[in-house]
Amino acid sequence: MLLQTLRLKPKADKRLRAGHVWIYSNEIDIQQTPLKQFSKGEQVVVEQAGGKSLGVAYLNPNNLICGRLVSRDSAVLLDKSLLVHRLKIALSLRQRCFSEPYYRLVFGDSDGLPGLVVDRFDAILVVQISTAGMELLKSEIIAALEQVLKPDAILIKNDGKMRSAEDLESYVEVALGDVPALVPLIENGTCLLAPVLSGQKTGWFYDHRMNRARLQHYAQGKRVLDVFSYVGGWGLQAANAGAAEVTCVDASQQALDVVSEAATINDLQERVHCLQGDAFDTLRDLKADQQRFDVVVIDPPAFIQKRKDIRNGEKAYERINQLAMRLLEKDGILVSASCSMHLQRDRLVDIIRAGSRKLDRQAQIIEQGHQGPDHPVHPAIPETDYLKSMFVRVLPA
Repeated sequence: MLLQTLRLKPKADKRLRAGHVWIYSNEIDIQQTPLKQFSKGEQVVVEQAGGKSLGVAYLNPNNLICGRLVSRDSAVLLDKSLLVHRLKIALSLRQRCFSEPYYRLVFGDSDGLPGLVVDRFDAILVVQISTAGMELLKSEIIAALEQVLKPDAILIKNDGKMRSAEDLESYVEVALGDVPALVPLIENGTCLLAPVLSGQKTGWFYDHRMNRARLQHYAQGKRVLDVFSYVGGWGLQAANAGAAEVTCVDASQQALDVVSEAATINDLQERVHCLQGDAFDTLRDLKADQQRFDVVVIDPPAFIQKRKDIRNGEKAYERINQLAMRLLEKDGILVSASCSMHLQRDRLVDIIRAGSRKLDRQAQIIEQGHQGPDHPVHPAIPETDYLKSMFVRVLPA
């Protein structure tokens, strides 16, 4: 296939040569290669200003991030063959890190497949495509996954927010086999359920796996509160590790119904309880009821979606962390997590410090957590390093 050429402005190749894969529209020499000549999702050969090839990228000429490099060899296109190769490389990492087939198999740019996420639930795969370039390759992606993993079922969960920015329709479809409403998985020795058809994103969040494993160390015999619990990833694993009592709080009754079902599967129903409601209001109600907990987990959705949200988002993190600290016993443990890429790690530390002092208490950060190895960080793309968790001992002043 003969590809069109995309020419960059002078010095605009510096980031790409340093390892980045994104191309911004203001970096393109539109005099030589007007963006209007390219179609959405088209693959092109990218050249620096002097004409030297930098590789192959797919484009969306209507976006600020209008190109994503998929190969550094201008003769190698992103097709089924390259998809199979990169899937095998991604699979080898996960098999090295995990003994059971439950993990994020593909993490976009970090696995050389920008715009593609694949979560594995043993023989069931959930695929999310967020860019026009990957959308054009949907049939090749499905074929490559079938070749590499031979799954029983593949669900295409294309209802993410990023698709609207790429002018792509939102839809959910079964591409192979039969997909149940609740898909079982095992994480850190606990049997769990993922609502892949109707739940958030792929139905599960594997990124906190290592942090949830560390929580088990602090949970035995304790009273645990899991706030923004979704389907109970933190709380159920704490109960399975021997927590005396676990309360899961979430705004979604549907999610809490999944918590209850998974608790029954693990024979934990006597120790796992659910509270449906707004997290901020529920924590205030628990404080008014003079409730106290040995461990409180705060793992909210991203309060900061974009840079413009930073100020209000930080205030939300401040409020929820202070509410959590008010519910802790005198020598309690706060697990404060954030999936907001725009909330810097040192800023979360500062929020915890300021919150503890406002309550006249003393905070000790005893552990810091990160995303698991199935969410590898691309060293040139800070956006891939997004997850934070702080294990904080909160003491009287």
